[in-house]
Amino acid sequence: MNKPAPLYNRLALIGVGLIGSSIARAARAQGAVGSIVATARSEATRKRVAELGLVDQVVETAAAAVEGADLVIVCIPVGACGAVAKEIAPHLAPGATVSDVGSVKGSIVRDMGPHIPKGVHFVPAHPVAGTEYSGPDAGFAELFVNRWCILTPVPGADRAAVAKLTAFWEACGSKVDVMEPRHHDQIGRASCRERG
Repeated sequence: MNKPAPLYNRLALIGVGLIGSSIARAARAQGAVGSIVATARSEATRKRVAELGLVDQVVETAAAAVEGADLVIVCIPVGACGAVAKEIAPHLAPGATVSDVGSVKGSIVRDMGPHIPKGVHFVPAHPVAGTEYSGPDAGFAELFVNRWCILTPVPGADRAAVAKLTAFWEACGSKVDVMEPRHHDQIGRASCRERG
């Protein structure tokens, strides 16, 4: 049986902690991407990612990571996403999709959105999955299986880009829902109150 063609040719991961390393493992296991390039802020993390063989290439900067990538997933703390979006903006390939994994979407749209160039698709996401562990060693390919991934495309987002990212997360095992960023955050606040 022929393996299906990858959904994306080149995945760039910015940040390779629990979520980023799990995305790398799941995407590779499912053949969802042709190749994976990654970067992390700390040299020690970059070295570890290379040692683990999680990706095809490890580079020093976010700008270098996104060169030629058709899917970029930012897997760093929400507060750092705006600065990274500004850094990678001039290096993004036309037609690429930029996403993230943050648990709050309103601030992601506000901080990253203005930096995303015309012709690049911005589709924020929140994979609702995790463990108490962190770092590249903590990830595993099954992290997203039967877990929700919420996509929060910005107004006017390209439907084909949203559908393709949906297919990517489904390939990683997720159940996908699409909602407005504000609605996502209202649900998040309400469930926090219930737990609190």
